[in-house]
Amino acid sequence: MKLKGGKNIYGASIGMLMLETKFPRIIGDIGNANTWPFHIHFEPVLGSSVSKVVKLKAKGTLDEFIKMGKRLIDKGVDAIATNCGFLIIFQEELIEALGVPVFSSSLIQYNLIQQTLGKNKVPGLLTFSKESLTSEYLDAAQIPLDVPIVGMENIGTREFYNGILEDKTEIDFDLCRKEMIEAALKLQRENPQVGAILCECTNMPPYASDIYKATGLPIYNIYTGITWFQQSVQPKRCNIEEF
Repeated sequence: MKLKGGKNIYGASIGMLMLETKFPRIIGDIGNANTWPFHIHFEPVLGSSVSKVVKLKAKGTLDEFIKMGKRLIDKGVDAIATNCGFLIIFQEELIEALGVPVFSSSLIQYNLIQQTLGKNKVPGLLTFSKESLTSEYLDAAQIPLDVPIVGMENIGTREFYNGILEDKTEIDFDLCRKEMIEAALKLQRENPQVGAILCECTNMPPYASDIYKATGLPIYNIYTGITWFQQSVQPKRCNIEEF
């Protein structure tokens, strides 16, 4: 059997561009390596704080994202993802600069989800910040501007929001879970047309099961997106003898 070489490292097809943070990340979070059922290369992007990316539209960081993306490709990854849904605004630039498939945001899934729902139902968004998720981001993801949205900036005591935005080294995750359920129920209660929930924030997947139990709605997030994405560049091998 002949194999084609050319990589430095094999077996990890996804490279993850990480914001520069220090807050704790539990299993389920995109930045916890134990979240994933496959290997991922992580690469922090210097200067890309949560505050800068969410509040300042990642101003002045694109070149560094491209630089670190190229570093991941040199290591041997076949595709690139990022760990903040607001980086959807860099989707086209990253694709053009890196030359490999890019999954910059969970928001990419919106139109696929819509096709799974009835004509009178739409996906609703849970986002880190509704105030910051302006039309620029929705347009980049090809999401209708009238999409139902609930942000975490005004939920509960803002444990989830402040913990991440301020990059706190201690976060009460039990309280975060309660806030996440509260936000999802608010989205469902105020928008009866919502037939599924798409979580923009990459720190939301740890609470997907809790949200599902509370709402009964299908839940999509960065985990559902990247596990699908990873299969495209590292397909499961089927034993032809089984057929």
